[in-house]
Amino acid sequence: MVVAGALVVHQSHVHGRLDERMWWVIVGAVLGAAVGARLSTLWTYAASSDHPTVAGAVRDGGKSVLGGLPGAYAGVLIAKRRVGLKRSTGDLFAPAVALGMAIGRVGCFLTERIGTPTSLPWGISVNAATASRIPDCTWCASGVRMHPSMLYEIVFQVGMFAVLWRFRGRLHTEGDLLKLYLLSYAVFRFAVEFVRGSPVVLAGLTRPQLFLLPTTLVGAAYLLWRRRAQSPALVPTA
Repeated sequence: MVVAGALVVHQSHVHGRLDERMWWVIVGAVLGAAVGARLSTLWTYAASSDHPTVAGAVRDGGKSVLGGLPGAYAGVLIAKRRVGLKRSTGDLFAPAVALGMAIGRVGCFLTERIGTPTSLPWGISVNAATASRIPDCTWCASGVRMHPSMLYEIVFQVGMFAVLWRFRGRLHTEGDLLKLYLLSYAVFRFAVEFVRGSPVVLAGLTRPQLFLLPTTLVGAAYLLWRRRAQSPALVPTA
């Protein structure tokens, strides 16, 4: 989040948009992400705890980036309304979010479930001591190769950062760069869930996939409508 925030500040300065209002927008993004990440796992904590409490939810409720992203989006919208900023800020945030996510997933790779078993040559295995510390991973026994799902996402996020950086200022509608990123990440995350090892809850899909399926369709429909309404989508650059 520090790296992402620093990049947003830098880009805001470069484009002459770094004023007091922009600082409040950044604060709104951070607070919104924190609240959204917590709220998205609140129901899971409540269902698994015999005596759920607010303190317990904060301490043991967990966090999810699928809640953090819409929370940050909402936080930005609220902050912009409060400070009277009408111009879109999505293009400033999009590359920063991708880069921040790439860095954040390093921590996930080191502490969370690696992925489902695989016979692919790049599968990762861990020793018994490490396997015992990985939560919710019954197959993380020593010698079993697993999909490095977090590494897949790091590669995706770095690639998206490069693409978003390349297309800054080239989309016809300001702010669509962030929408393009969110849609791309939703599609990727839906696919990678099949090798993350998350519990299947309905029709062979995980909870994140059930959340992503309708939101991805809505996002794709919006961008398709935008492209048809304002073609061409790209404008020449110097």
